[in-house]
Amino acid sequence: MTLIGLAYNQKPEPTELPTELPEAVPQRGELSRPDEEPPSKSFGLTVAELTARDEFAEWDSPVTIAAVEAALSKLGKVVRIEATEEFPERLRAIRPDIVFNIAEGFHGVNRESHVPAMCEFFGIPYSGSDPFTLTLCLDKARAKETLSFHGIPTPKFAVVENLADLDERTFNLELPLFIKPLHEGSSKGITDGNLCWDRDHLLSQTKFLLENYHQPVLVEEYLPGKEFTCGVLGNGNEATVLPLVGMNFEALPKGALPIYSFDAKFVWDRPERPLEIFQCPARISSELQSAIERVVLDAYRVLGCRDWARIDVRLDGAGNPNILEVNPLPGILPDPADNSCLPKAARAAGIGYDELLQSCLRFAAARQGVELDDSAAATPAVPGEPMLAAG
Repeated sequence: MTLIGLAYNQKPEPTELPTELPEAVPQRGELSRPDEEPPSKSFGLTVAELTARDEFAEWDSPVTIAAVEAALSKLGKVVRIEATEEFPERLRAIRPDIVFNIAEGFHGVNRESHVPAMCEFFGIPYSGSDPFTLTLCLDKARAKETLSFHGIPTPKFAVVENLADLDERTFNLELPLFIKPLHEGSSKGITDGNLCWDRDHLLSQTKFLLENYHQPVLVEEYLPGKEFTCGVLGNGNEATVLPLVGMNFEALPKGALPIYSFDAKFVWDRPERPLEIFQCPARISSELQSAIERVVLDAYRVLGCRDWARIDVRLDGAGNPNILEVNPLPGILPDPADNSCLPKAARAAGIGYDELLQSCLRFAAARQGVELDDSAAATPAVPGEPMLAAG
């Protein structure tokens, strides 16, 4: 029987966070300006609470880990290997035939690459992108430099490591500007306050991020168009974009900006009171869909993504798709009420949650010559078609 190692990071017990939405959620028109009260302030979070609440946002809950284990168990015997300090010894002792990696890591700018790097050290096959791609994509600036070099559109940007260099680094960028921590995922450090309409606000918000997230800040020109998140499955020329997920920012609370912030992802959008924030498949023209898919697949290949990824795209003022970020370790929450975008896109393509995970593992196994058990469908999922049973 195939031995599958499940590498993961499990969230600690959640701390109490405010979860209630403002009562009114009307349709919005123009963007909020800096003099308007952003809805997140109504929760009364201190700076310490704001930065602490998202510390483990990228890690997975026990429910998700159990769901992944159940899905993969149809392809072999699954052994959990939590990515703690004991991970190297356990990996070497267990020596699975292949590792299914969803571990995000915790320390350092290379944290997402730790598990695959150790797998490579011990010569153990694993799913997903390699250590270089994981580190490259976590560094938003390096990823954007690579995209720009290959002619793939992405917003014009600068990196600020200390406040004294802010003016020099950003003088040629046009307002409004959007800023974010350089090495984070899961919308960590992203609030409505990160959209800067003037230089004074840019200065104060950059200072806040530098002091509280202890890493450089990415400053990029804000794109005013629609936003999409795009799941990709497969490898090489056979990689395929799943049905596009369009962002419905009109569903956000009154005064919220049209950005997918930490509040939008984890506070305002709750399973017990979900927001209709996603539209999948996105209702757009076939021409725009094709343009987005071309840019997404170009980014996927240029950055070296493997097996699966989720890529965020936003339209510029002329309606052209630009790459915002590439996530080669996409979120995979099992409950549809949690609005996890990759499973949502897969469902729209007729691919169930178990089949999505099995498909990723099958792509990885095929790349590395690993044989999996045949108690589930063995043909990787094809977007637009149900999962096929095969050996």
